[in-house]
Amino acid sequence: MPPPADIVKVAIEWPGANAQLIEMDQKRPLSSIIREVCDGWSLSGSEQFALRYADGPQLYITEQSRGEIKNGTILRLAISPARAARQLLERIQSHGIDARLEALKELAKLSADPTFAAEFINMEGIGTLARLVESGTHFGEMLAFTLTAFLELMDHGIVSWDLISLSFIKQIAGYVNQPMVDVSILQRSLAILESMVLNSHSLYHRVAQEITVGQLIGHLQVSNQEIQTYAIALINALFLKAPEDRRQEMASTLAQKHLRSIILNHVIRGNRPIKAEMAHQLYVLQVLTFNLLEERMMTKMDPNDQAQRDIIFELRKIAFDGENDPTGTEKRKAMYSKDYKMLGFTNHVNPAMDFTQTPPGMLALDNMLYLAKVHQDTYIRIVLENSSREDKHECPFGRCAIELTRMLCEILQVGELPNEGCNDYHPMFFTHDRAWEEFFCVCIQLLNKTWKEMRATAEDFNKVMQVVREQITRALAMKPSSLDQLKNKLRGLNYSEILRLRQSERMSQDDFQSPPIIELRERIQPEILELIKQQRLNRLCEGSCFRKLGNRRRQEKFWFCRLSLNHKVLHYGDLDESPQGEVPFELLSDKIPVSDIKSVVTGKDCPHMKEKSALKQNKEVLELAFSVLYDPDETLNFVAPNKYEYCIWTDGMCALLGREMGSDLTRSDLDTLISMEMKLRLLDLENITIPEAPPPVPKEPSSYNFTYNYS
Repeated sequence: MPPPADIVKVAIEWPGANAQLIEMDQKRPLSSIIREVCDGWSLSGSEQFALRYADGPQLYITEQSRGEIKNGTILRLAISPARAARQLLERIQSHGIDARLEALKELAKLSADPTFAAEFINMEGIGTLARLVESGTHFGEMLAFTLTAFLELMDHGIVSWDLISLSFIKQIAGYVNQPMVDVSILQRSLAILESMVLNSHSLYHRVAQEITVGQLIGHLQVSNQEIQTYAIALINALFLKAPEDRRQEMASTLAQKHLRSIILNHVIRGNRPIKAEMAHQLYVLQVLTFNLLEERMMTKMDPNDQAQRDIIFELRKIAFDGENDPTGTEKRKAMYSKDYKMLGFTNHVNPAMDFTQTPPGMLALDNMLYLAKVHQDTYIRIVLENSSREDKHECPFGRCAIELTRMLCEILQVGELPNEGCNDYHPMFFTHDRAWEEFFCVCIQLLNKTWKEMRATAEDFNKVMQVVREQITRALAMKPSSLDQLKNKLRGLNYSEILRLRQSERMSQDDFQSPPIIELRERIQPEILELIKQQRLNRLCEGSCFRKLGNRRRQEKFWFCRLSLNHKVLHYGDLDESPQGEVPFELLSDKIPVSDIKSVVTGKDCPHMKEKSALKQNKEVLELAFSVLYDPDETLNFVAPNKYEYCIWTDGMCALLGREMGSDLTRSDLDTLISMEMKLRLLDLENITIPEAPPPVPKEPSSYNFTYNYS
């Protein structure tokens, strides 16, 4: 007979004594259980003790968290959080250097525990640490542990960052500005400054006064990628929190300090592979840089503004050499109207009206002027090539440039805030100081080329733009490392290739539509679904690594989850770092019987998504979130590293629970594998000679294996 649901069998350790094996009744008060454990070792003063996990982060167990204890968990009797906080506070203020160092080392470890942190903070512990830093008497390991403890304690959100003193900020900034400082101290100092900027409007101004961009850029030229990551993160934080009028000024300063080329040469083209957090910070910097275009993108052109109209006139002049303008006003207006029509504007009389819609607003005109001035030969060739055509196949340059600018803003999400879980940076945007404009110039030439390949007319405008969008998105997905590589990718994605790719991708839908083929497909489908189900379960047995998202993403914490080989138990546990391969079951301390699992929920239905503030949510994290609900009213919460792993795990859990697998990946695999199997069978049929009698014996379904590349 299974034990009651409220009874948990655990082992409790105490130094120098044999472990106690007890059945913990979760309905009893925790203080009563601790008193009983203390009595077993003849320890008095049970109120001075608490229980902690023996493995992993070794967190304290409270009435609120005790429900997470599983059968077979090893616990440890320890002094209570309040007693530990009081002792450590006394020791870090002692005169003995060795004792103080050991105390700070232990404090740095314990500060990650929210229960201990609350007790230490209530005893004015953060103020004590701040004074130790301000004194300037701590160096080396002692200072590193002090900063680590301070950062961990502040990350719990119990104390406002606004309480930090100016002298503390100056001291931390001093460590960042020093030419030679210990790596661990520099790393923690950069992280503290980033948290100040992100969590306090008033501290942003103070930090901005103490830290210069030039000093941060210097930290990008080191060989330590962790330091580079923290430096870029602080630059991003300053960029993100800067007032609107300061961002353009800051961008100009970054350009003058050659930030782009330093990142390109020392980070992107460095000798070390780009880690996930560095990729995220590069993505954030890319987004923030492109967001500087938002103001122009949302600015309508004023048709009565002569300075703005002069820009359009300059476009005309560059294209048609305006030195031979007629003298008469009426003749000049007629010629201008004709020229504006050849330039491809929708409004020939007043082309300024073409730029009154936002987006793309004035940004489109900026792009056109850049092309006309910097790539003048290309601009003149495109305009004259189309203006001289009389067969209705001319490509309207003006209309195309405006619509292309709008499309590029959508593709690169100009004006949107960065997603926390996204690492989608493009190396080529770090290869040119005017990367946006150069990207536009490449794409407008692509558009003109595709228009000719499609022999399009004005009625085909939207079709051409759809093809061009597909060409650009497919090329960007290949992550070209430079603009020249982008051009090469786009050359390979001509209109004929796009048609071929579309046809290939539609084959499973457009082909095999006759009734006999549909019937064959229905017969094959259960066999293929079972094959996919087994593949999903095999992947769950191999397991996956998941990241715990905290307040500071660079101090990453990982956990691993995998299904037992007999599909009866889900094993999971915390890891110190991301594993390079499969994690043995022995290292995964926690487990859930599959028989206890009730359901799997996704997205906004997940408990860990409901708990978070709506302001901290973004679409990408929601799309990767799922939770396993199990008895008694417990949850195991996941945020998958990518969409592929999300589909594998949600499908695998559904298969484990005997429910329908419904992800996009399963539908895609199902279509692909059914098409492959049907083609094999149809090829076999081509070689069969049908006898007059008797009818042939039906072939057994062919069997095959398939594997996935999990990279």
